[in-house]
Amino acid sequence: MRTLLATTAAVALTAAAHADLAPYSQDFEGLDQANPDALANDGWLVFGNVFDPGGGYLYGYGPFAAPNGGPGFSAIATGEAGPNQGLQYLNAYSDYNNGDEHAAGNLVEANVFQEQIVGAPDLGQSFDFNFDYKASFEFGPAGSTSTMAFIKVLDPNAGFSLVEFITLETTDAPNDVWTEGNTLSVSIDAAWEGHILQFGFLSTATLFEDSGVY
Repeated sequence: MRTLLATTAAVALTAAAHADLAPYSQDFEGLDQANPDALANDGWLVFGNVFDPGGGYLYGYGPFAAPNGGPGFSAIATGEAGPNQGLQYLNAYSDYNNGDEHAAGNLVEANVFQEQIVGAPDLGQSFDFNFDYKASFEFGPAGSTSTMAFIKVLDPNAGFSLVEFITLETTDAPNDVWTEGNTLSVSIDAAWEGHILQFGFLSTATLFEDSGVY
């Protein structure tokens, strides 16, 4: 079986020749931290979902181009890298721009991700998402916040329903050392041609609690 691979903060996606899922890798070193469009220009997207305190779904918004900096979703960060992470890396966190929902005690789920379309050559292959992570030293997950890395597969012909969701929880990420060599894997089902494959990171937070994970 051939394997598709994606890695972050290292982030990378490797696909077999002629597959519709294209190779991707990113260590964020070459992105301009001062450019507000740096993550968007690299293909990163964001999407928000809001739930009531009991977990009932209220609404979603997006996808939008990922911001680099500011109070919502994502930024290129620096200053806490380990020996294998270089000087820059992705910071994924809650959408604090959605202040009304935070203040109301509702749950704001902030997704920061790459996405590609599954093609016929991808069917029957496996996809691996490799990444390192650590909590922000000052603003890591706190209170009731939860965070995770994920692979999602969505069916655009069925209301973008979620047909696969594979996760690794990062809520308890250490803030003094990077957790390296993590992998999420999914087998590309024969029924998924034309489906949307996403990989990235999400946080679920409320009441403006900290949520930053590198």
